Amino acid sequence: MQRRSQTAVLAAASLLLAAGCSSGGAQPEKGGPSADATAKSPGASAAPASPKATPSPAAPPAKGSVKVTATLTTGLKSPWGVAPLPGGDLLVASRDTGDIFRIAADGKKTLLGSVPGVEPGGEGGLLGLAVSSDFGADHLVYAYFTTATDNRIARMIYDEKRPPGIQLGQPDTIFKGIPKGQMHNGGRIAFGPDKMLYAGTGETGDKGLAQDKESLGGKILRMTPDGEPAHGNPSADSVVYDYGHRNVQGLAWDGEKRLWASEFGQDTWDELNLIEPGKNYGWPEVEGRAKGAEGSGAGFVDPVAQWKPADASPSGIAYAKGSIWMAGLRGERLWRIALKGTKPVGAPQAFLNGEYGRLRSVVAADDGGLWLVTSNTDGRGDVHKGDDRILHLKVT
Repeated sequence: MQRRSQTAVLAAASLLLAAGCSSGGAQPEKGGPSADATAKSPGASAAPASPKATPSPAAPPAKGSVKVTATLTTGLKSPWGVAPLPGGDLLVASRDTGDIFRIAADGKKTLLGSVPGVEPGGEGGLLGLAVSSDFGADHLVYAYFTTATDNRIARMIYDEKRPPGIQLGQPDTIFKGIPKGQMHNGGRIAFGPDKMLYAGTGETGDKGLAQDKESLGGKILRMTPDGEPAHGNPSADSVVYDYGHRNVQGLAWDGEKRLWASEFGQDTWDELNLIEPGKNYGWPEVEGRAKGAEGSGAGFVDPVAQWKPADASPSGIAYAKGSIWMAGLRGERLWRIALKGTKPVGAPQAFLNGEYGRLRSVVAADDGGLWLVTSNTDGRGDVHKGDDRILHLKVT
């Protein structure tokens, strides 16, 4: 892994590092540490796509490029969820403090307030953020967070006319009872093109929850903005949209409104999955592609792409310029998966390998680029001056 440049964050640099990915059959794994928790080894680890992201071209180029054009802000502590506001400013959640900040286009940081009831610990705390599909009318901010008893989703009215620090109203819990643990709390939330709220959850280290349709762990959930089961779900009285996940931390929709999700593997394969309602994505019976594995042919959905955990351990994903972009924690790199319809074009490309450390969230920007959030102050990264930061990327 390259040594991170302490000056790279102060200048626009063209970073054209490309790398292939491993692929192949995966055997079901029976033990091992969390991919997020695994210590980095030398050489190795919704947010939602912007509604303005352009549809995928008929055949995206096999090769792309990434250029860091600006550092929007520095000095963030354990940043996790990111949500773009109308007009381009960003809301950012601090996992360990429970604070939500607004980051303006000029980098100015404003504290909106803290979410009461957040209990950080391990991989839990204040995690995903989303703003209402009707934000201009209702000014609602949604947060996924860990409490003393569960993971839950609450919404708050954001009143920017109030003084900094008290701009968030009291939280209205719309959904609770998602299992919590020291690891695998999931946490990404995003409003889809259908204006329904989606949430990625984890199985908390209890593998059996992923295959238990009665459990909310190891699932993608789909609900109304009020927290009720959304019309069209596989079961009319359930928010469970699909199942068989280990730990979902990335959600994004492509130009054809298809849902994609990133998946933490254990010791064998991390995944990028195309999500369909009611489908079983295999964990813990299968990790990665099921071909050749015990249980193959049992109705599990294979990932579209897969990586060794040392190269990825993915968190947030975004869609831009005909590709899915995936942030890697342990892998410390940004992956590009070019798409033609639902199929990848060529091998995934890796960028920024080791340049900025752990990468937590990536969000499509209104200008066709990306916002990228680092994650070195979460207790598992090497902290350098200025961490954590938000970078603006120009991509092709």
